[in-house]
Amino acid sequence: MKTRIFNARILTMEEGRGIFQGEIGIEDGRIRYVREEDAGQETGESSKAEDWEEEIDAKGNLIMPGFKNAHTHSPMTFLRSYADDMKLQEWLFEKVFPAEAKLTGDDVYWLTKLAVMEYLTSGTTAVFDMYKLKGDSARAVTECGFRMVFCGDINDFGGTLEEMEADYLKYNRETEELLAYRFGFHAEYTTSKELMEKIADLAHKYEAPVYVHCAETKREVEECRERSGMTPAAYMDSVGLFRHGGGLFHGVHMEDRDFEIMKEKGIGVVTNPASNLKLASGIAPVKRYLDEGITTAIGTDGPASNNCLDMFREMFLATGLQKVLCDDPEAVPAMDVLRMATVNGARVMGLSDCDVLAEGKRADLIMIDLMQPNMQPLHNIEKNVVYSGSKQNVKMTMVNGKVLYRDGNFYIQESPEIVYENVNRIARRILGE
Repeated sequence: MKTRIFNARILTMEEGRGIFQGEIGIEDGRIRYVREEDAGQETGESSKAEDWEEEIDAKGNLIMPGFKNAHTHSPMTFLRSYADDMKLQEWLFEKVFPAEAKLTGDDVYWLTKLAVMEYLTSGTTAVFDMYKLKGDSARAVTECGFRMVFCGDINDFGGTLEEMEADYLKYNRETEELLAYRFGFHAEYTTSKELMEKIADLAHKYEAPVYVHCAETKREVEECRERSGMTPAAYMDSVGLFRHGGGLFHGVHMEDRDFEIMKEKGIGVVTNPASNLKLASGIAPVKRYLDEGITTAIGTDGPASNNCLDMFREMFLATGLQKVLCDDPEAVPAMDVLRMATVNGARVMGLSDCDVLAEGKRADLIMIDLMQPNMQPLHNIEKNVVYSGSKQNVKMTMVNGKVLYRDGNFYIQESPEIVYENVNRIARRILGE
């Protein structure tokens, strides 16, 4: 597929490069060129004369990299608004785990498709998904044409090392364009030391990073200290889990030694502000992460704890909460937040060819509608996206060079009505409502 996007304002998210007027050429899922207006003669190429299969007039709207939702649990869409206003431990063990035990592979397939639709409307082009029955999620996202990086989710209650190794080899094949896999497990408090040591050995075998929920609540940190004498991050590091780096989901209640470990081992962090607020878990020290050079990304967490999968809301909260927490209106400015939601997310997920818009990179991009009241006037487009932007501004979402969402319509080989019908059927069967 050869596609040309022209008459566009372009934000590549490359360091030091601002918004410019130009066009993008795409071929076979990758960006062939990103060209500033009137630069065609200098390159010796005439884009207008080429035999493009599709030409998209951006009409002055913004083209930028798609958002990377760096921590989510996609199939939990069936639990949206089911068990709210509860403490995390009670919510998880009394409501979530029992309901999830009833899920089938077919359920996960349909629930993932619903999540993909929501991701697309939010301008998200890739997600870092931690859930079970990955084969069914893989089938759903592949049919939709969406990009997903799976995260291992085993713990004492389910999953095996053999399955995790098989998935790692299966989804990280060179021929796989849309799927990838990273080693991971649920959390320190659901996983025995023996199992963590075996996960560490497996990660060391492949010299691969490990990802895990960490320091989400004060209770989690206190109970880990009672068991081990250390914080969760320090304890897991002592087991050898981060010899090849990795990432922490949440990272709300951290201590000085935790930051040192993260810098020493090259560990990134994914903040989930809306979920942490709703569950009263706390506010992650995002400004400190950034100040100390720790790769910091943004995720929504799952649709059971958030309850939506909206990166615009996460971006605003990521900066707004830091300004209050630090008593500093200059904390975590808009461009830092955009970088967290795009470039840093790709780096935490290991998607090195999806971070910016440049020659040879994957054509994962979005069009932001600037001709909406909340985007005018155009004093600073980047700040408009972070501080006043919303899902209503997502005009188009493209993944791997294919348009999956445009002007309110989905192009995912499934009608919304069929997805909604199946999701509600699943929710009624499992939750009895």
